[in-house]
Amino acid sequence: MPHRNAPLTETGRLRLARCVVEDGWPLRRAAERFQVSPTTAKRWADRYRTLGEAGMSDLSSRPHRSPRRTPTRTERRIIKVRVLRRWGPARIAYLLKLNPATVHRVLTRYRLARLAHLDRATGRPIRRYEHCAPGELVHVDIKKLGNIPDGGGHRVLGRPVGKKNSSGAGYSYLHNAVDDHSRLAYSEILADERKETATA
Repeated sequence: MPHRNAPLTETGRLRLARCVVEDGWPLRRAAERFQVSPTTAKRWADRYRTLGEAGMSDLSSRPHRSPRRTPTRTERRIIKVRVLRRWGPARIAYLLKLNPATVHRVLTRYRLARLAHLDRATGRPIRRYEHCAPGELVHVDIKKLGNIPDGGGHRVLGRPVGKKNSSGAGYSYLHNAVDDHSRLAYSEILADERKETATA
């Protein structure tokens, strides 16, 4: 996919290449018509000559060789230490006398889970439980909150006035429900914490 500032899309490249190759336009004229440099016009015309229409799409920018890439043997040692000892990149780097950034890059490349996502005892990724369909299991929790009387409590009005105010202020109950499948959460403040209220 061409970036947003690219002067030519795949269709535009094909039209430019056909003007040069099939219609015999000079490179400068084609470049001027499509508002690109003559070098760019030559590149697409040459690609069209060798690959045809398929050559008009973007090629991968990944290099053919990476001579400075971490050797495979070193990568295997990093992975072995990670799996057996469950260490982070810094400790592995210290043990193998490598740069921690290199170790982290290797662990990321092989998609090894973060230590926080692993069970410490077994080393396996922690799988969160999840029901198959919405509404199969709903987690409900209730939080009891003391009401603050009109005008404020003892912290604002002082202890003697606050004590008079505190009688009868009561409580509010924050009911929270979380759907186990979708993790959709719903909260509502209600007058009591009875099971009938929570079920409703």
